[in-house]
Amino acid sequence: MIVDVKNNDIEKAIRTLKKKMQREGIFREIKLRRHYEKPSERRVREQAESVRRQRKALRKRQSMDGF
Repeated sequence: MIVDVKNNDIEKAIRTLKKKMQREGIFREIKLRRHYEKPSERRVREQAESVRRQRKALRKRQSMDGF
């Protein structure tokens, strides 16, 4: 990942890097890899995340239909 530093503005470059990392999901990945997760636990977590995403999309569609 590359971030250009302009005018020696390190703070802005760091903010840009953090935004890129957030979008890529790197922070989330680091958090998940801090400890070992059994394959069965991983399946359960991923299934729960999928259900959450589907419900969120459904709520979003329903709120759009109301307008």
